[in-house]
Amino acid sequence: MSTQKESDAGADAPATTGGLDGDDIEALLGEHVLDREEHNNAPAFVVRADAVQDVLSTLKEEAGFDHLSCVTAEEHEDRFESIYHLKQYDDPTEEVSVVVPTSREEPVSQTAEPVFRAADWHEREAYDLVGVNYEGHPNHERILLPDTWQGHPLGLDYNQDKPQIVTFEENKNPLEGHQRGAEDSDTMYLNVGPHHPATHGVLHVETVLDGEQIADVSPDIGYLHRCEEQMAQKGTYRYQIMPYPDRWDYGPGGIINEWAYARAAEDLADIEVPEYAQVIRTMGSEMCRIACHMLALGTFCLDIYGDFTAIFMYAMRDREEVQNLLEDLTGQRMMFNYLRLGGVVWDIPEPREEYFEKVRDFLDGLPGKLDEYNDLITDNEVFQSRTVDTGYLDPEVAKDYGVTGPVARASGVDYDIRRDDPYGYYDELDWDVVTEDGGDNYARLLVRMREVEQSARIIEQCVDLLEDWPEEDREIQANVPRTLKPDAGTETYKTVEGAKGELGIYIRADGTEKPGRFKIKSPAFCNLAALQEMATGEYIPDLIATLGSLDVILGEVDR
Repeated sequence: MSTQKESDAGADAPATTGGLDGDDIEALLGEHVLDREEHNNAPAFVVRADAVQDVLSTLKEEAGFDHLSCVTAEEHEDRFESIYHLKQYDDPTEEVSVVVPTSREEPVSQTAEPVFRAADWHEREAYDLVGVNYEGHPNHERILLPDTWQGHPLGLDYNQDKPQIVTFEENKNPLEGHQRGAEDSDTMYLNVGPHHPATHGVLHVETVLDGEQIADVSPDIGYLHRCEEQMAQKGTYRYQIMPYPDRWDYGPGGIINEWAYARAAEDLADIEVPEYAQVIRTMGSEMCRIACHMLALGTFCLDIYGDFTAIFMYAMRDREEVQNLLEDLTGQRMMFNYLRLGGVVWDIPEPREEYFEKVRDFLDGLPGKLDEYNDLITDNEVFQSRTVDTGYLDPEVAKDYGVTGPVARASGVDYDIRRDDPYGYYDELDWDVVTEDGGDNYARLLVRMREVEQSARIIEQCVDLLEDWPEEDREIQANVPRTLKPDAGTETYKTVEGAKGELGIYIRADGTEKPGRFKIKSPAFCNLAALQEMATGEYIPDLIATLGSLDVILGEVDR
């Protein structure tokens, strides 16, 4: 809960939904509103813990806030808090936050799961890491830490030195009790993963089969959990946090991840980034997007064909080319650490002409390679038979789960933060948001392949701009103080369009040089939560294809 009250914000209050301002929303919510605040990104309303469903239903049905982007839980000296960050799929610049305080003695809040399915996993994480209990939650158990874990690591009274002692009886079979359908003799329980190439990392999928069809499926995540949020809360804004985002989506989406943190911190500290640096950020991000989509394409085909085919090798070859460009730009192949608050760490490598020529050579070769991929993949009857009409995700179901990125756009959800809540230099460039209506595994691949074309368009325009930029105006960083200490109680939630979808960062400042609370919203986390909707009723090979089509990176899911 911010210490910055609405009355202090006055006329600077952020805009809200079309035709509705903060006063209108307060009137709409009526007696449920206990207090009102202003976060940097949106108005916020404090409501009772037993009114969560009424409030969120009203905002969803009557005010158009149909996207539960994130849930942040935190513990203060005198209370626990859950913050529901709501947006609109039609216009994500329309935002509102719902703050739900509970006492430290009895941290119980009504679940939002009946209103937004996205709340299912978000609230489980809030319980797991912070300790807030959500009354009425259909599956109120840990999600990132082992079931036997004691305590909640982001709680104020958590003892980090206390060993996690688990008795042999508790540890002899960690999966005992997870076997749904065990009393039904017609079903079979099947573990997929956690260690298998087709799980795209360390992921365990609990699957119940009815004959050859999937009756139920549940992803079991957390094997790569590193408490990234806690590490960020231990680091200084200016220098120590930026290296961590590279470790989330190491596809490599590093520069995009760094931008998510930079966008939130720059909003918090009111830092203006020079235009020249914005163009470099935009170019670097789209290179990362191409690298991520190439990895997704290659591994997806690996899942479909079951062998290290020529397609996988071709995709790795092209990903290597773009990684070479990123290495020249940043000095690193994966963990770039290239962005700085207020800009980038250094300019285009010298000689500039040589670098631009390398980039243009890569872009010139892309159309022919994409034609080749289409011959090998999208026009291939075997590939089509495995992917068309499998793993279907309805657009309204996708929205209910908070699905974003290529997965949502393949279901016809026309939502892209780069266009709808523009940042960097995207709104100055000519490019298109790609959507498909199929909603299946095939459509998700088509979207990624077409997005590679759009990324190439963006990069080409950035190169033209950078090449002609006057030398005297090539400002790569704003003048940022050595130590940043945003005002205590200042809060913001900012997002960027990652390769997997909407990547968000919430920060609450406490007046020091480190965040009081740092929350990461992972797009792959939300997309993976919808796997059950896509896989139920299908066959095991279709489950593998569907999982591959989601392009999850477990480092980002688990954080």
